[in-house]
Amino acid sequence: MGEKEKVAELKVKHSGFFDFREIYSFIYTLLSDLEYSVEEKNYGEKTKGDQKEIEVNWLAKRKISDYFRFIVKVDIRTFRMANADVVKDGVKTSVNKGDFEVKFTAFLEKDYENRWENTAFVKFLRGLYEKYIIPSAIDSYSGQLEDEANSLSNQTKALLDLAGKK
Repeated sequence: MGEKEKVAELKVKHSGFFDFREIYSFIYTLLSDLEYSVEEKNYGEKTKGDQKEIEVNWLAKRKISDYFRFIVKVDIRTFRMANADVVKDGVKTSVNKGDFEVKFTAFLEKDYENRWENTAFVKFLRGLYEKYIIPSAIDSYSGQLEDEANSLSNQTKALLDLAGKK
């Protein structure tokens, strides 16, 4: 099995007004624009009176080379989410109100096709390969993935800040 190295773990929290469907689509579009294939692992809703709790888990993957792959786990949760109406520019709009949280966990996966896993000797060679031949590539890809995770987090935070000002 390929070796995963955690590169970044970022959390965005927001309390107040937001549009769940807009944020859900926004994050999905950001990942798609970065050419990740996104798989929804879980979508669950719990209703308590007029409030909802939603939990969504995505696994986004992007092949970088025959040896490297980027993986971003996205965990979205809402707490005490209820429908609310706001007036913006004289127009009444339906939004959500409550607590919203999204966590981005980014991993650099090496040898994700398990080509270097056949024997103990081949595993030993993989260790030498990573330590002496491609350490700069590992650092470069780790930095690139960390930048992408920061961008996802910052853009989501900016959208939530805008939603809160409606």
